Amino acid sequence: MIDLYYWPTPNGNKITIFLEEVGIPYNTIPVNIMVGEQFKPEFLNVSPNNRIPAIVDHKPANGGAPISVFESGAILLYLAEKTGKLIPQDVRVEVLQWLFWQMGGLGPMAGQNHHFGEYAPEKIDYAINRYVKETGRLYTVLDKRLADREFVAGVYSIADIAAYPWIVLYERQNQNLEDFPNLKRWFETIKARPATIRAYEKAEAFKISNPANDKVVLSP
Repeated sequence: MIDLYYWPTPNGNKITIFLEEVGIPYNTIPVNIMVGEQFKPEFLNVSPNNRIPAIVDHKPANGGAPISVFESGAILLYLAEKTGKLIPQDVRVEVLQWLFWQMGGLGPMAGQNHHFGEYAPEKIDYAINRYVKETGRLYTVLDKRLADREFVAGVYSIADIAAYPWIVLYERQNQNLEDFPNLKRWFETIKARPATIRAYEKAEAFKISNPANDKVVLSP
């Protein structure tokens, strides 16, 4: 059994998509980042960086004591290696490259896009333009990658799962999917997968239609 410490953000939704894809039983433990629950001592024991998602695997592959993992990319990699799914060995390097691309590029840049466009108390045109343009550049990179393959590494993998939830918010990032035809085709394909549908239905259970619109408590 996997305990998933979760809130319906792009990073949180990565993990529910994976778990729904592979069919691992999991228990969802809500961590309401809108009221600062990520700073509770019991959560910090699992995720010392006070960010969701995090997991506790009560039945690790080695049969030892429970293992906790934080950071969404590390969780995806851990679960893929544990199950042997969604990280094909013949394209492992491709999967890892694009997983790290998302963790180091798409997620942080889109996050800054959201922050300066919507949350910053002062609207700074330079910052807004910088992150909108950088998000667009990253969309272009992904669009070109998908020009001659169905998925990022050729076959569906954790690289796709990592990127997809950030593209869900494309309108808030001032991006138009019509400008990225290969990316749009990829996006619609993943959106229609049964596991993706189930994952976002679970997110809706939190009664947050767009969690990124809510104010996140960044400090206790």
